[in-house]
Amino acid sequence: MSDRVSVVVCTFRRESVRQAIRSLDAISVPDDVELKLIVVDNDDLPSARHSVQSTECRWPLEYVHAPARNISIARNAGLDAASQSEWIAFIDDDETVSKSWLENLWETISAGNVDVVLGPALAEYPPHAPDWMADIDMHSNIPVLKSKPPQTGHTCNVIFRWKGTPWSGLRFDEGRGQTGGEDTAFFFEVSRAGAVFSINESAVVYEIVDDRRLTFDWLAQRKFRMGQSYSTIASSTSSKLQLAAGSAIKCVFSRGMYVLMLPNRSKRNFWRLRSIFHAGIVAGCFSVSQQKLYQSSASPLS
Repeated sequence: MSDRVSVVVCTFRRESVRQAIRSLDAISVPDDVELKLIVVDNDDLPSARHSVQSTECRWPLEYVHAPARNISIARNAGLDAASQSEWIAFIDDDETVSKSWLENLWETISAGNVDVVLGPALAEYPPHAPDWMADIDMHSNIPVLKSKPPQTGHTCNVIFRWKGTPWSGLRFDEGRGQTGGEDTAFFFEVSRAGAVFSINESAVVYEIVDDRRLTFDWLAQRKFRMGQSYSTIASSTSSKLQLAAGSAIKCVFSRGMYVLMLPNRSKRNFWRLRSIFHAGIVAGCFSVSQQKLYQSSASPLS
């Protein structure tokens, strides 16, 4: 009997969704997998319908319109559309997958005792990107597991067990749908529900970095928000205070390293962004409101 796998791609006014579909069309699929693609359009009007439905694909392809300019609503619509699937995968609409992407994820699943498998999302920088930015490569997402639960993950490259699981009733927080970090919080809850996490380093997806993201300010906003999102690992007052104290120390240390590395642009920017990340954790522990980063007409997607 085959396992049903639904790959969900949420989109908002990005023609690159066609490339994402084409790359999924070309993947190798294990013999025991029944594959389906679900594209969820988060625009007010169904602007992606024609692009999606006119893109050739050998797998069953479902278009879902989930308007709101709120990525959590789109992700939840994807979960609902895939509710009868044993496994759900997510990638972004500006990504392409390697041909062996699903086979590599499935190899880890087939080894047993795993519910969530994460893969790397590698940034591809245009020629005009700042040298320091490509050098420290803060746009790539390389998953790392903590030494103990709860674990978390990101929707840019993940597959997770769904139908009949203790976490199948969970949904992405709509309150984070315009700030980002909804996937971090979601997978913390999946982990707390008992899911076992793993990583397959060979299950790679690629993302060409958009010009609007080639600035220090964009990275700084992203790192601060990531810190705020990561603070959801602490669920009690005492754990929040402990996390805030540790992060404050790391923030001060990172600022010191920034000063030491002033002559080297790449290294000083690396440490400055690290300090901003830890400042975000402290802010999150004290419930500082998150900025709405994804509410413009350009794109609300992270």
